[in-house]
Amino acid sequence: MPRSNRPRRNAASTRSNKPAGKWAEEAPELDLERARAGIARRESAPDGDWMVRTMTARKAEKQYICPGCSTAILPGIAHLVVWSDNHLFGEAAGLAERRHWHTNCWTSRTYRYR
Repeated sequence: MPRSNRPRRNAASTRSNKPAGKWAEEAPELDLERARAGIARRESAPDGDWMVRTMTARKAEKQYICPGCSTAILPGIAHLVVWSDNHLFGEAAGLAERRHWHTNCWTSRTYRYR
């Protein structure tokens, strides 16, 4: 007997309006702010290459000291997490020395030329 290309449906799915199987539940709605916040971007500057990640106000739960202005970044304040991309001792060492900056302090920092 030749193979049938007609989809087979069980009796439960034909009686109700709900689809059966893996598509029975609706997918949760994607939170775009949360999806964009976790991605680090690479920035090149005269003082080196940096990885910069945005920390949203909702995710900021601890207090940090900004190295740009030496004032506190309070919980609930959106800011940037910055670490060196070309650290002398490797990528893990650069990530271990990451710092939290105010967004304005990071964009207006001065570069020190030697």
